[in-house]
Amino acid sequence: MLPAIRVRPDWRGYFFLDSTGSRAVRAVVFLDYQNVYHGARDAFFSPSDPSSLGAVRPLALGRLLVTRGLADTQQEQVRVYRGVPHPARDPRALRAAMRQVAAHEAEDPNLIAHVLRPLQYPPAWPRERAREKGVDVALAVDFVAMALEKTFDVGVIVSTDTDLRPALEAVTARGRAPKCEVAAWQRAHKRSPRLSIGLAPLWCHWLSLSDYEAVADRTNYARG
Repeated sequence: MLPAIRVRPDWRGYFFLDSTGSRAVRAVVFLDYQNVYHGARDAFFSPSDPSSLGAVRPLALGRLLVTRGLADTQQEQVRVYRGVPHPARDPRALRAAMRQVAAHEAEDPNLIAHVLRPLQYPPAWPRERAREKGVDVALAVDFVAMALEKTFDVGVIVSTDTDLRPALEAVTARGRAPKCEVAAWQRAHKRSPRLSIGLAPLWCHWLSLSDYEAVADRTNYARG
Protein backbone atom coordinates (compact mmCIF):
# COMPACT_ATOMS: atom_id res chain seq x y z
CA MET A 1 0.00 0.00 0.00
CA LEU A 2 1.22 3.50 -0.80
CA PRO A 3 2.24 5.43 2.31
CA ALA A 4 0.61 8.84 2.66
CA ILE A 5 3.73 10.36 4.21
CA ARG A 6 7.42 9.48 4.18
CA VAL A 7 9.40 11.76 6.45
CA ARG A 8 12.31 11.61 8.81
CA PRO A 9 10.98 11.45 12.36
CA ASP A 10 13.75 13.70 13.70
CA TRP A 11 12.66 16.99 12.12
CA ARG A 12 13.63 19.14 15.05
CA GLY A 13 16.57 21.41 14.36
CA TYR A 14 20.10 21.02 15.59
CA PHE A 15 22.58 23.67 16.61
CA PHE A 16 25.88 23.96 14.75
CA LEU A 17 28.80 25.93 16.12
CA ASP A 18 31.36 27.65 13.96
CA SER A 19 35.02 28.07 14.90
CA THR A 20 34.18 31.03 17.12
CA GLY A 21 31.58 29.10 19.10
CA SER A 22 28.66 31.03 17.60
CA ARG A 23 25.59 29.14 16.45
CA ALA A 24 25.32 28.87 12.67
CA VAL A 25 22.11 29.92 10.95
CA ARG A 26 19.92 26.86 10.34
CA ALA A 27 18.23 26.75 6.93
CA VAL A 28 15.45 24.43 5.79
CA VAL A 29 14.35 24.34 2.15
CA PHE A 30 10.70 23.45 1.39
CA LEU A 31 10.41 22.28 -2.21
CA ASP A 32 7.09 21.95 -4.04
CA TYR A 33 8.43 19.44 -6.56
CA GLN A 34 5.81 19.53 -9.32
CA ASN A 35 5.56 23.31 -9.12
CA VAL A 36 9.34 23.53 -9.48
CA TYR A 37 9.30 21.06 -12.38
CA HIS A 38 6.54 22.82 -14.31
CA GLY A 39 8.04 26.22 -13.52
CA ALA A 40 11.39 25.17 -15.01
CA ARG A 41 9.69 23.84 -18.14
CA ASP A 42 7.69 27.05 -18.54
CA ALA A 43 10.76 29.22 -18.02
CA PHE A 44 13.33 27.40 -20.13
CA PHE A 45 11.70 24.84 -22.41
CA SER A 46 8.83 24.31 -24.82
CA PRO A 47 5.92 21.86 -24.46
CA SER A 48 7.40 19.72 -27.23
CA ASP A 49 10.68 19.18 -25.36
CA PRO A 50 11.24 15.81 -23.62
CA SER A 51 9.24 15.48 -20.41
CA SER A 52 12.44 14.80 -18.44
CA LEU A 53 13.51 18.42 -18.88
CA GLY A 54 12.52 20.38 -15.80
CA ALA A 55 13.36 17.71 -13.23
CA VAL A 56 15.79 18.74 -10.50
CA ARG A 57 17.89 17.09 -7.82
CA PRO A 58 16.46 18.51 -4.58
CA LEU A 59 19.67 18.27 -2.57
CA ALA A 60 21.66 20.07 -5.25
CA LEU A 61 19.03 22.82 -5.43
CA GLY A 62 18.96 23.14 -1.65
CA ARG A 63 22.74 23.44 -1.48
CA LEU A 64 22.71 26.04 -4.23
CA LEU A 65 20.22 28.15 -2.28
CA VAL A 66 22.14 27.82 0.98
CA THR A 67 25.40 28.93 -0.63
CA ARG A 68 23.65 32.15 -1.64
CA GLY A 69 22.56 32.91 1.90
CA LEU A 70 24.56 34.11 4.86
CA ALA A 71 28.16 32.95 5.12
CA ASP A 72 27.47 31.01 8.33
CA THR A 73 24.35 29.20 7.11
CA GLN A 74 24.05 25.48 7.86
CA GLN A 75 21.71 23.39 5.72
CA GLU A 76 19.41 21.50 8.04
CA GLN A 77 17.12 19.74 5.63
CA VAL A 78 15.60 19.76 2.16
CA ARG A 79 11.94 18.76 2.40
CA VAL A 80 10.33 17.63 -0.84
CA TYR A 81 6.55 17.68 -1.26
CA ARG A 82 5.01 15.87 -4.22
CA GLY A 83 2.14 13.75 -5.45
CA VAL A 84 2.72 10.18 -6.62
CA PRO A 85 0.58 7.89 -8.79
CA HIS A 86 -1.81 5.34 -7.30
CA PRO A 87 -0.48 1.76 -7.51
CA ALA A 88 -3.71 0.40 -9.01
CA ARG A 89 -4.20 3.24 -11.48
CA ASP A 90 -0.71 3.75 -12.84
CA PRO A 91 1.78 1.23 -11.39
CA ARG A 92 4.44 1.94 -14.01
CA ALA A 93 4.47 5.67 -13.27
CA LEU A 94 4.48 4.92 -9.55
CA ARG A 95 7.55 2.70 -9.90
CA ALA A 96 9.36 5.45 -11.81
CA ALA A 97 8.39 8.06 -9.21
CA MET A 98 9.54 5.90 -6.32
CA ARG A 99 12.84 5.16 -8.06
CA GLN A 100 13.36 8.90 -8.33
CA VAL A 101 12.44 9.44 -4.67
CA ALA A 102 14.87 6.68 -3.61
CA ALA A 103 17.66 8.12 -5.74
CA HIS A 104 17.19 11.58 -4.29
CA GLU A 105 17.11 10.30 -0.72
CA ALA A 106 20.22 8.19 -1.31
CA GLU A 107 22.26 11.34 -2.00
CA ASP A 108 22.07 12.15 1.72
CA PRO A 109 19.39 10.45 3.86
CA ASN A 110 20.19 12.82 6.72
CA LEU A 111 19.29 15.91 4.71
CA ILE A 112 16.51 14.81 2.34
CA ALA A 113 12.94 14.15 3.50
CA HIS A 114 9.96 13.42 1.25
CA VAL A 115 6.30 14.06 2.00
CA LEU A 116 4.18 12.16 -0.52
CA ARG A 117 0.48 12.36 -1.30
CA PRO A 118 -1.45 10.07 -3.69
CA LEU A 119 -2.62 11.77 -6.87
CA GLN A 120 -6.34 12.34 -7.29
CA TYR A 121 -7.91 10.82 -10.40
CA PRO A 122 -10.90 12.49 -12.08
CA PRO A 123 -13.78 10.36 -13.42
CA ALA A 124 -12.58 11.06 -16.98
CA TRP A 125 -9.06 9.74 -16.31
CA PRO A 126 -6.99 8.97 -18.34
CA ARG A 127 -8.46 11.52 -20.78
CA GLU A 128 -8.04 14.04 -17.96
CA ARG A 129 -4.80 14.16 -16.02
CA ALA A 130 -4.53 13.13 -12.41
CA ARG A 131 -3.96 16.06 -10.06
CA GLU A 132 -2.11 16.66 -6.84
CA LYS A 133 -4.27 16.99 -3.74
CA GLY A 134 -3.10 18.20 -0.36
CA VAL A 135 0.54 18.76 -1.30
CA ASP A 136 0.41 22.52 -0.76
CA VAL A 137 -1.48 22.04 2.52
CA ALA A 138 1.15 19.60 3.79
CA LEU A 139 3.94 22.02 2.92
CA ALA A 140 2.15 24.98 4.51
CA VAL A 141 1.37 23.09 7.73
CA ASP A 142 4.96 21.88 8.09
CA PHE A 143 6.36 25.34 7.36
CA VAL A 144 4.27 26.95 10.10
CA ALA A 145 4.69 24.07 12.58
CA MET A 146 8.45 23.93 12.17
CA ALA A 147 8.68 27.70 12.54
CA LEU A 148 6.75 27.48 15.82
CA GLU A 149 9.03 24.63 16.91
CA LYS A 150 12.01 26.90 16.11
CA THR A 151 13.40 24.20 13.84
CA PHE A 152 14.95 26.70 11.43
CA ASP A 153 16.27 30.23 11.39
CA VAL A 154 15.67 30.63 7.65
CA GLY A 155 12.92 28.81 5.77
CA VAL A 156 13.03 28.91 1.97
CA ILE A 157 9.89 27.96 0.03
CA VAL A 158 10.65 26.94 -3.55
CA SER A 159 7.29 27.36 -5.24
CA THR A 160 5.09 29.96 -6.90
CA ASP A 161 1.83 28.45 -5.59
CA THR A 162 -0.15 31.36 -4.13
CA ASP A 163 -1.94 28.96 -1.76
CA LEU A 164 1.27 29.11 0.29
CA ARG A 165 0.93 32.83 0.99
CA PRO A 166 -1.03 32.36 4.25
CA ALA A 167 1.78 30.22 5.67
CA LEU A 168 4.36 32.86 4.77
CA GLU A 169 2.16 35.57 6.28
CA ALA A 170 1.64 33.61 9.49
CA VAL A 171 5.35 33.07 10.05
CA THR A 172 6.36 36.58 8.97
CA ALA A 173 3.81 38.13 11.35
CA ARG A 174 5.62 36.57 14.31
CA GLY A 175 8.53 38.99 13.99
CA ARG A 176 12.16 38.81 12.96
CA ALA A 177 12.73 35.10 13.55
CA PRO A 178 12.54 32.84 11.73
CA LYS A 179 13.21 34.53 8.42
CA CYS A 180 11.13 33.61 5.37
CA GLU A 181 12.56 33.50 1.86
CA VAL A 182 11.33 32.20 -1.49
CA ALA A 183 12.90 30.98 -4.72
CA ALA A 184 11.66 31.03 -8.32
CA TRP A 185 12.90 30.50 -11.86
CA GLN A 186 14.05 33.62 -13.72
CA ARG A 187 12.67 33.75 -17.25
CA ALA A 188 14.82 35.43 -19.87
CA HIS A 189 12.34 37.59 -21.79
CA LYS A 190 9.07 37.63 -19.90
CA ARG A 191 7.71 38.33 -16.45
CA SER A 192 8.75 35.74 -13.87
CA PRO A 193 6.21 34.74 -11.20
CA ARG A 194 7.27 34.59 -7.55
CA LEU A 195 5.63 34.39 -4.15
CA SER A 196 5.14 37.65 -2.28
CA ILE A 197 3.06 38.89 0.63
CA GLY A 198 1.77 42.29 1.71
CA LEU A 199 3.12 42.20 5.27
CA ALA A 200 6.80 42.57 4.40
CA PRO A 201 9.21 42.16 1.49
CA LEU A 202 10.45 38.60 1.02
CA TRP A 203 13.90 37.89 -0.35
CA CYS A 204 13.62 35.92 -3.58
CA HIS A 205 16.41 33.70 -4.86
CA TRP A 206 16.08 34.05 -8.62
CA LEU A 207 17.23 30.91 -10.43
CA SER A 208 18.58 31.16 -13.96
CA LEU A 209 18.94 28.63 -16.77
CA SER A 210 22.54 28.06 -15.71
CA ASP A 211 21.28 27.33 -12.19
CA TYR A 212 18.86 24.80 -13.60
CA GLU A 213 21.66 23.14 -15.55
CA ALA A 214 23.66 22.86 -12.32
CA VAL A 215 20.86 21.05 -10.45
CA ALA A 216 19.07 19.20 -13.29
CA ASP A 217 18.14 15.55 -12.82
CA ARG A 218 18.88 13.87 -16.14
CA THR A 219 18.19 10.28 -15.09
CA ASN A 220 15.46 8.35 -16.92
CA TYR A 221 13.60 6.69 -14.06
CA ALA A 222 11.12 5.00 -16.39
CA ARG A 223 13.85 2.48 -17.17
CA GLY A 224 14.50 -0.22 -14.66
